Amino acid sequence: MKEKSFTLKTENHSAGAHLLVPNHAKDLGVILAHGAGGNMNAEFLRFFQKSIAVAGYPTMRFNFFYSEKGRRAPDPKPLLLACYNKAIETMPGARIVTGGKSMGGRMASYIADNDRVAGLVFLGYPLHAPGKFDELRDEHLYSISKAMFFASGTKDPFARIDLLKKVLKKIGKNASSFLIPDAGHSFEIGRKNDPAVWKNVADAIIVWLTRL
Repeated sequence: MKEKSFTLKTENHSAGAHLLVPNHAKDLGVILAHGAGGNMNAEFLRFFQKSIAVAGYPTMRFNFFYSEKGRRAPDPKPLLLACYNKAIETMPGARIVTGGKSMGGRMASYIADNDRVAGLVFLGYPLHAPGKFDELRDEHLYSISKAMFFASGTKDPFARIDLLKKVLKKIGKNASSFLIPDAGHSFEIGRKNDPAVWKNVADAIIVWLTRL
């Protein structure tokens, strides 16, 4: 396994990135972005990056510009997308899957029309803010004509399960899902992270990747 750390740069901003490339890498790469309150070094993101890379897929994780500076409040959407686009530009290979944790996955969904993007993987898609069930972030998903994988806990406060199921049904054949019983937004059960749960999610993602 080869590891490479580098910097994503635009004219006025920069952020760190980390790439794992298996020795016998497949021709499909994966990019994972972190959630709103985290960064690329979160245990959650590191676990999924390594798991996917061990399965043979070159995998990148990166910081958004605000998290690189140690800020908690996310950048405005255009800046978040500019950072994600820079990650796509930097990722080697012709075909990639984009996505990530919560906000990171949602940002990927706004730029899914990139020709290199073969699919999207959502590690806890934030369908709505907690309690705001009438303000769904779903309309743009229906215009995406690429495969999408949704991993979600059935007790995720950001994706009420009945609402998520309606969205998945409306998306139709492009949507695949892996629902974790009694799990929260980071797939935790109660207040504890269970490595076995994370592994089950990673295994499901890897199976899905083989179909792209």
